[in-house]
Amino acid sequence: MTDIYSSYRKDIYTEPADVDIDTLQNLGPLRSMAGVWRGSKGLDVNPKAAGPETQAFVERLELQPIDPQTNGPQLFYGLRYHQHIVKPGEVETYHDQIGYWLWEPATETIIQTLAIPRGQVAMAVGRAAPESKEFELVASRGLTTYGICSNVFLEEAFRTDEYRIKITINDDGTWSYDETTTLVIKGETRFAHTDKDTLIKIGEPALNPLAKAKSAR
Repeated sequence: MTDIYSSYRKDIYTEPADVDIDTLQNLGPLRSMAGVWRGSKGLDVNPKAAGPETQAFVERLELQPIDPQTNGPQLFYGLRYHQHIVKPGEVETYHDQIGYWLWEPATETIIQTLAIPRGQVAMAVGRAAPESKEFELVASRGLTTYGICSNVFLEEAFRTDEYRIKITINDDGTWSYDETTTLVIKGETRFAHTDKDTLIKIGEPALNPLAKAKSAR
């Protein structure tokens, strides 16, 4: 990774030439995650005043390809996602999350950005080979790169020190995630808030806008 970033610094303006516009063909280890998914066996362990509570959940997760993105010479392919979670048999939102999964082929880096409507955002990072079936990403509080930012109440009452997510691509076409969010409650008690589920595909991804326009010619 160091060598490629050193190369980037020599010319921070010039974008790469001859970029393949078909995002689905250039997602590396994220390719198997593209599409629309449903999970019905989710488990969430969260903090309550009386102690840890385990909550079952069901979810719908959509990941759609975006056009290639550049920062000068840096090139990303990615998926825009929306995760919506409810408790079994209910309609009220239990959790809602949006963001991007990004793949940088030149450095074999994966980034997940996330935002939740509780006043919190994060950016996690990991590395994997293009054919990897398992990878892990981490975001840490206090960093200006790949960090966590929370509103004042969450920072004081349920401070997030680390977010960690492990992805496993399964041989049967499903994929699973296992998350651990390390909290510090009221500045004293550490708590491992965990979420996990296995997702089944219910819809294929669309082409990204540039690839769709090209296919329509």
